Amino acid sequence: MLQVENISKRFYNIVALDDVSFSVPRGSVVGVVGPNGAGKSTLFRILAGFLNPDSGAVRASGGVMPAVGYKPERLLFPGQMRVDSYLQLAARLSLQRGASATTAVAEALATVQLSSAARQRIKNCSKGMRQRVGIAQTLLGQAPLLLFDEPWNGLDPAAQTEVESVFRRLREEGRTLIISTHRLHELTRVCTHLVILSRGRVRYADALFAAQERQPQITIEDTRDLAPLAGILRPLHPGVRVAGSVVVLEGEAMALRRQVLSLLLSAGFDMVRLETQRKTLHDIYTEAIQ
Repeated sequence: MLQVENISKRFYNIVALDDVSFSVPRGSVVGVVGPNGAGKSTLFRILAGFLNPDSGAVRASGGVMPAVGYKPERLLFPGQMRVDSYLQLAARLSLQRGASATTAVAEALATVQLSSAARQRIKNCSKGMRQRVGIAQTLLGQAPLLLFDEPWNGLDPAAQTEVESVFRRLREEGRTLIISTHRLHELTRVCTHLVILSRGRVRYADALFAAQERQPQITIEDTRDLAPLAGILRPLHPGVRVAGSVVVLEGEAMALRRQVLSLLLSAGFDMVRLETQRKTLHDIYTEAIQ
């Protein structure tokens, strides 16, 4: 659907985005993660059309940018308005009128499970309810591309699960979603692709399953400190790491498992654990932002 090509953005002497590139396939759910100040919100404002990049471009398949629904991280609502009245106003601004606007608002409220709070004043809504009002507003125009900046902020665990269900349903309808969040756990349940930003640059961009299948490793744990053998084990391969009572074999070094075990047994060590693992998203994220 979209190709982000070499986007850069500066604010005076601050580099917010530095040569950022990645793809957004049609029908995908792309998770954008990174520490505070990584450039996520700036990227979203560019994708939504509120900012122009200093260089680079966002290109759409077929050459025509799709309509975009956007929920920013910081939500500002007129507190005196009631939820349904505010959404009616938002629907009219998205060129929906009369019965069409009423239907769109009712459907959006039902989707985020706020129908019972339709007549409540926004100032009396909890932070979690306001997040859902923001998500409902994003859905009003039936845009094929939806941007959600920190949609889980302020939600309790039950509401988080409900929002995840909304995102899965939107993807089943054929919508394309881009979600910015700090929550890696939620991403694994809803996203198909992952982009990691740090200091304005892309540190990782690929399908989520590729991240989850990345860099297998074997962990061998002994009952004693393996420091006496570190000088023998580490030179075997750059993928051999020794830390305390644990030896880790990464990537191609996994083929040395039998040799390492033989060395440990010959030296009189007793293994208590041998486990094949794959790096978690948290591991990949931590390495990417360093």
